[in-house]
Order: sequence, then C-alpha cells, then structure tokens
Amino acid sequence: MTDAQIKDLRNQAEHMFYHGYDNYMKHAFPEDELKPLTCKPLGRDRLDPTHIAINDVLGNYSLSLVDSLTTLAVLASSSTEARRNKALHHFQSGVAALVEQYGDGTDGPAGQGLRARGFDLDSKVQVFETVIRGVGGLLSAHQFAVGDLPITGYRPPKITTGNGSNSIQWPNGFRYNGQLLRLAEDLGNRLLPAFHTDTGIPYPRVNLRHGIPFYAESPLHRDAENGVCHRIQRRNGELTETCSAGAGSLLLEFTTLSRLAGDPRFEQLSKRAFWSIWKRKGPTGLVGAGIDAETGLWTSSYTGIGASTDSFYEYAAKAYVLFSAAPAATSFGAFPPTAISDAHGGSSPHVDDPESYYGVWKDAHAAINHHLRRGRMYIHPHYIQADLFTGAARAFWFDSLGAFFPGLLTLTGDVEEATEAHLLNTALWSRYSALPERWSTSSGSVESGLGWWGGRPEFIESTYHLYRATQDPWYLHVGEMVMRDIKRRCWTKCGWAGIQDVRTGERSDRMESYFLSETTKYLILLFEPDHPLNKLDASFVFSTEGHPLILPRVAHQQYRASTPSAKGAPNVASGGSSAQTCPPPPAHHPFSDSPVASRGDLYHAANLARLHFMPTHETLESPLIEYSADHPSVSISDVRSPSNYTYFPWTLPLELVPPNATCDKMTARPTFDITFPTHPHGVLTPGSLQRVLNGILVNSISGLRLGMIQDVKVDIGGIPSSAELYRVQAINNIAMGRDEKVFVAKDTAADAVNPLDPNFTRVRDMAMVDLVIDVTPELMCSKKNTTSNLFDNSVTSTSSPDLVYSSPAHENVPHESSMMHAFNSLIEHVAALIHNDPQETTTGYLREYFPAITPTGAGAAPLPDVEDALGPDMSGSPRGGLVWHSIYVTDNNCNSRLPVSVPRDHQVLVITRGGCSFGQKLQNIPTFPPSKNSLQLVIVVSYDDAEAGLPSGWLVRPLLEKHQLTPAGLSRHRPIPMVMVGGGDKTHDVFRRAVGLGLKRRYSIQAQGVPISNLIII
Repeated sequence: MTDAQIKDLRNQAEHMFYHGYDNYMKHAFPEDELKPLTCKPLGRDRLDPTHIAINDVLGNYSLSLVDSLTTLAVLASSSTEARRNKALHHFQSGVAALVEQYGDGTDGPAGQGLRARGFDLDSKVQVFETVIRGVGGLLSAHQFAVGDLPITGYRPPKITTGNGSNSIQWPNGFRYNGQLLRLAEDLGNRLLPAFHTDTGIPYPRVNLRHGIPFYAESPLHRDAENGVCHRIQRRNGELTETCSAGAGSLLLEFTTLSRLAGDPRFEQLSKRAFWSIWKRKGPTGLVGAGIDAETGLWTSSYTGIGASTDSFYEYAAKAYVLFSAAPAATSFGAFPPTAISDAHGGSSPHVDDPESYYGVWKDAHAAINHHLRRGRMYIHPHYIQADLFTGAARAFWFDSLGAFFPGLLTLTGDVEEATEAHLLNTALWSRYSALPERWSTSSGSVESGLGWWGGRPEFIESTYHLYRATQDPWYLHVGEMVMRDIKRRCWTKCGWAGIQDVRTGERSDRMESYFLSETTKYLILLFEPDHPLNKLDASFVFSTEGHPLILPRVAHQQYRASTPSAKGAPNVASGGSSAQTCPPPPAHHPFSDSPVASRGDLYHAANLARLHFMPTHETLESPLIEYSADHPSVSISDVRSPSNYTYFPWTLPLELVPPNATCDKMTARPTFDITFPTHPHGVLTPGSLQRVLNGILVNSISGLRLGMIQDVKVDIGGIPSSAELYRVQAINNIAMGRDEKVFVAKDTAADAVNPLDPNFTRVRDMAMVDLVIDVTPELMCSKKNTTSNLFDNSVTSTSSPDLVYSSPAHENVPHESSMMHAFNSLIEHVAALIHNDPQETTTGYLREYFPAITPTGAGAAPLPDVEDALGPDMSGSPRGGLVWHSIYVTDNNCNSRLPVSVPRDHQVLVITRGGCSFGQKLQNIPTFPPSKNSLQLVIVVSYDDAEAGLPSGWLVRPLLEKHQLTPAGLSRHRPIPMVMVGGGDKTHDVFRRAVGLGLKRRYSIQAQGVPISNLIII
C-alpha cells in the first residue's frame, strides 16, 4: 500500500469521526449519546430503572463528549497544520463546554454548572463503565491538556493567577487550570461507596448522588457503636453479582487518579479489588464470569477470554507497564493496609510490585492456553468457554469482545499466537462485514440469535497493535475493509448506527460512545504511522476504553486538588527475570510483501469461519449512494464495494499473494465413542457416576459411553514425546476437563470388558508396581509423598516418600510403554480418592503407598503371584490385609553374606543402593528352601545422589545384565524378585517400622493399541 493510499485512508478515518462527533454535538449534547437514525439524543431510561443496557452506562453527564475528547487530542497531531488547528480547537471547545455544564470541580461558585455541581446527579450507574469511560476519559484528556501526553506543536503556555496557581490560556479564551482532573476526582469520589464490602470486591452499581442505599448488607451501613445495621429498606432484587472484568479492571484509571490528585484511596482500593478477584481463581488458574461482591463466591462457573473476564487479564499485563514508570503511593487513607494485604493473601509488598501483575498475566495466559485454547488440530486455533473448576468445555462460541485478545498477546510479545487468533477474527469479519456478538465455532453460525454489532472496537484495536508490531501491509488492508464496511452499513445522515443483525443489515438507533472513543481512534492511529503516540518512548498504555494514560514522573502540583501522596524519582522496572522482549517482525516472503499472506494456515481460518460456503452478492444497497455525490469522505468504492467474502484472501490485493501459493494440510483430531453393552442386571443410574476430586469415579460400566479424542503430543520436563495418546473428553455427555481423570475399579471393568475388544483393552504394567505398607504410627513420615511422571524408554521417575500424596500428575503424559501410564495411576487415584495424610488401619497401623520400579535384563525375575492389595475406599480408609509381615532391613549387602536365617525366615528383604552392583547384592543372599514364609521380594532403596545428571527423585530402571547367582557362583535356580524405590534414609526408616507389606499391580487402558491418558484403573 502506497503512502498516498495510507494518507487517504487516514483522512477517511478522520471524516468518520467528525461525522459522528459533529452530529452528536448538534443533535444530542449535553445528553449522553446520539440516536443516529432519528437524530435525537439518547439518555437514561427513567421509565424503566431496570433497563441496565442503557442505565448502567448513561449517567446523564454528557458521556459521548467525555469519551470523545481524547480522540480529538489524537487528531490534533494531524500531519497538516489546518487539521491540527481544527482538532485542537474542537478539543479546547469541548473542555469548555463540559465545564460549563458541570462546573470546574471546585467548591466555590465556579463549581456549579448548568446541569449540576460536578456529577451530583441522581443516576444509578455501573462502577466499571463509569470508571473506564468517565474517569478514564477525563484523566486522559487532562493529561493531553497539560502536556503529559503529546500533541504535535502544542506547548501549553502557563500563566500565574493572583492566588499563585498556574493555568493555561487557550486561544478560545478559556483558562485551563485542572478542571478535568478535579471533575475526575469528583466522579471517582462518588464511586467510592461501592468499595465498602467485606470481600474487597466492589458492588457493581452506585448512585452518583446517594451512594449505595440499595446494598443494605454493606459495612457502610453498620453502626460502629451498636453493631447493628441502620434501618435501610432493602430493595427487592438488587443484584450483588459483579464480574471479574468489572471488579478487577479499575487499576489503570484509579491509580492514575491517585497519582495526579494525591489521594491514594483510589489506587489502593482498585488494587485490593484486583487481588480479591485473583485470590479466588479456580483450580484451573482462571477467573470466572460472575462473582458475588458480598460473599466472594462465584455465581457463574463459566470462564473464557471474552465478556466478563476480558479486561481483567488485559489490566494485569498493562498494570505491569504503567506501574513500572513511577513509585507507588505510600499512604492508605481511610482504608487500612491490612485490607489490601488480606486481599493479596497477606503479602502486601506484592500489591505495589509491577512484577506481581505481570506474574498474574503469565500464569493466566498459561492457564488459558491449557484449558481454553484449541490448537491447529481443530482446523484453526481458537478459544472456547470452559468450566472454572474442572476445565471442561462449556460452550464453543466466540464473542466480539474476545477480539481484543490478539492485541493483548501482541503487547506481551506473543505475536505468533496473536496472528493466528486475529486471522479467525478477520475471516469472520469478511463473512459478515462486522463481528456478531457471538458466533459458534461448532455450528458455524450466529450463536443464540446474538447477531448485533454496536460499533465495537476490539477487532480494529488488535489490528492496530499487530500492524505496529509487524508492519505487515495485510493489517492496513484489514483496516480498510473495516472502514468501508462501517461506511456502507452504518452510515446515517446524523451519525453512525449500530447493526442489530449482521446477517440482515438491520440497524439500531444508537451510536455508542466507544465508537468515537476507540473505533475511530484506532483507525486513525493505524493509518498514521508517524503519530507521536506511535513513537512515544514511555510506559504509557491504552485503557480498555482506548484512553491513553501515563504516570508522569514529575507531578503537576498546581493542577491538584490536594497534596500529593508520594514523591521521588520514578522506579522504572529494570527488566528482571520476568522481562520479555518482543520478537522481531516476521521475515517477508520473497514473492510477497505480506508475511501473513504467505502463511500456510491462511485458509484454515477461512475454513473454520465457513467462508467458502458463502454465496456471492451481486448487488448491494447503501444509504450512502444519495450522500456520496457532494461528500468527499465517501468514495465510490465505499458505495459499490462487494461483500467481503468474494475476496480471497479477503481484501488483500492479488499482487501481494505469492504466486502458486499453497496452504498447509489441515489436521483433524480423530474422535470416536466407546459404548459398553447394558448388563442384564445393571442399570445406569445417577449413582453410577460419582464426582470425586480431580475427576469422575465410575461405579458401573453398564451402558457407559466414553467420548474419545486423540490428545496433543506434548513435551514435559524436557523429554520429547513421540507417542500418540487418547483422552476421555466426555463421559455420558458430561464434558471432561483436560486435567480430569476417569477412575474405574479393576473389578468393575472386568465384568463388562471383552478382553479381545481392540477399542478397550486392559493392559497390565510389567515395569511398575505399588508397595502398600502398614507402619507403626510413631515413626510415620512427617511429610507427604508424590511421584513424578516423566519417562522415556530407559528413565523412570520415582520420588522420595516424603512427598507421597500431593497434587495430581500432569495430563498428556508421554506413553512410550504401558509402564508410563501405569506409573501415574497410583498417584493420580491416590490424590483423587484418599485424604492427604496416611490412613490408620483397623489394627492401629498407618498405611502408606510407595511406587516401585522393577528391574530389566537377564537377571530380572517376575514378581510373586500374590493377590493384589486393595486400594482405599471412598472415605480414604484402608481396605483389606497385607500378605507379608516378616520384613528384614539391612545395609547395602555388599561386604558379606547374609545369615542363612534371613531369607529362610523373612518374606521381604530391604537393602540400600550403592557399594556394589545389583547382581552382587542378590548374590550375597544365601540359598533357601522356597515356602510361603521364606523370601519373596527384595527392595532396594535408592538415594537422589545415585542418579547423577537427573532431576531430584528420578531413577534409572535397574539393569541386571547377568542371570542371578548363588553365593557359591552357581546359577540361582529360583531367581529372587526385586524392585527399587526412592527416598533414601526416610524410606529406609519407614521400612524399619513396617509391620505389613503387599503389592498392588498397575493397569492401563488402550484403544487400538494407543494408551488412554486419563483413564485410571484402580
């Protein structure tokens, strides 16, 4: 795209903004928004206070003007002086008009405006929307006005007034002395009552005049002397439910307000709210869609990257950027520091550490990729909605708010993932000439009739960030597509309408304030590469409403309403261990100017969006036809542009497409169902499936249906996996999370499983076994046990027993042999089915479970053919007795032969590793007549230092190269079975007090010879 074309598109974006802004000021100001179809103002719905779609946002404070000031400031840096002067004039006139309506924020006569003194309005509004639109818009406009944010050629001249304060004289005669900042503080103060909760999570709504009388349970209404609530009538149906995004996305605006106004309460309360949400994250490591501000309990178990959670993750990453530029406030005002530290789990220093917020983003991003992201094996990468607690898939729709995510990924350096996600958004826009509110990846159609597009900016925001990071002209053409579609479908004589249904083109009579604040702003910045904001080398961010914010290094005390709370040099983050460097832009294809156009997966996104099924529209109608003749902002291409899906690839000119280009083969994950026959005497009842920690326990397999899917190949612990896996993704239409397990008792499966069925074959593990030990209580290990589950062909991991019952093992473990899955089974079913402490048996002993590994080689002997020890019952209590009770514990058994009585009179021999070979240790055991009371098993206890070069707790499988020999050097007629355990001295001490020992063999399930990773036989 040539410079002239880009400049023309920038001019068109400017005209788009002015068409909306001028009509708002003409037909709607000082009301909140414009109704572009009827050319009337849109205000609060006084007749229906429950109409929250309107009343949550519209506070009766000229919202569209407040939201538009920063776009005017951006336009004031235009490339030509005439355009700069026009935009700057509109900006300064807009500030003056706002002050005329609401006063200058002081207590004197000048503080009274035509409509109100400040924002003393009887308007019940949503806290989140008021912060990001109202407070954020006022603060950002103030920072442009005083020079904290750049405007080309604008050097605010200051004059000193009689009282010693500074002001800026503007050409329109208005003297700016911090009116916007004081109004922002006034608005912020009116929101503070919502933060009076026991949880630290703010209430969702507040009345700008009366506070929160409708939340009777708030601590604000408690009588400190008498300990009772005031007599406040509770309003029926007042919801205390908020969302993670609404409660946790106040950080940027409120921190900026605190730093500029010198009042630390805003910063500390927003941080308290953020950490109060994060500490309640689910087992998946994600935050949910809905949470009760009074109880702190999740009201919705849905989680995703879109509506209700989106800006929580966005603000975690952006807080790291913004907070790195300046020190935190040191005073907590009326809210004690303990309230902040409690919300963070008792660690208050982390609240002000920028690294903590970046850590939240990194952890959340990892959890999103693990639970929500579907990779290339699902045609094209995309994100789903999942259960907050289990990670199970709950819905398969994409919402237009989620289109922000590629932009966030770009800002954090994950450009490849961002590019993949943005391709699908682009394909959807190409199909509908807009983004529907919800679209289903499974059905390929609009979800639940939610087909509107109200002018949302998220898609063009991500397009802007990706272009800034890659300089790929693809994104300029995407922006051109968006702008032409908006003109063609949304233009009216009085502004820009929303689209009620993207399929039919029906329009809605509302121009949202964010269209002027964000959508047009990002289009302007996309097509003006030399804009000062695109070159600003500072820790500034765009808020979720598109308002630039920065923490100035030197506070403007003359514009403050109170004394600053913190002074000193800025504490700029040095990068540290968590610093991440953005990758360089992708290399250009030798036959194309666009790396995106050269991608092998370019058409995969189009396939997932069903773009190839769309018919061609030969003719299009547009209200622009009658308007285009004498309006230069509308070109003939805007009017006659065909529907986008006639372009392949979309709007990219053919000359940028590589010649003879081919795409990668699309992969699909094999799926199938395993259905078990109904047993004549078995009926599948609700009790047949039982929810347990980390999975589902199957009590009856009769009539059971397992939905199987091929799992993704993974690398764990640096060990690559080349094995294929299957995973149970649904059981009787109950979706399973990626980390959830299906537990089936060995006896339960045996009754219904055909041993010859290739789709469901039980395989006994010949390499791993579990030792079940009864020990005396006084010398039980003081810590818990776990095992690692990382293997290859020759390496098996076993941890020390001081870690036996810990968190469940990883999913998708590589399976080079059945040994691998079986080794996980004990730890996983123990973690899921028993308590975290060793359990006392009926005889007063405590029972422990130890994983053990068998040897390999010519000298290896099969394990004794004894009955398996039973696992614990559902309450965690041990079941059944153990077969061996005579246990002899000695040293490494290298220097001398054991007494003849040891193998003759003891069933188990425990020796330590080291000092000599495994073969020599066994050779030092005398021959003995076989009997049920003689030696049955040798246990070798290993130490971590015996495995040099391996992670702690790992063991190499013992190798017995030669046949076992007797002390006399003859071949042993009956080789002695041997196993090895880890743990060193602690394990050795456990065996010294052991009074019983048994074996529990392991089993895995395979489907057509491929292991099923999350089905555990117990």
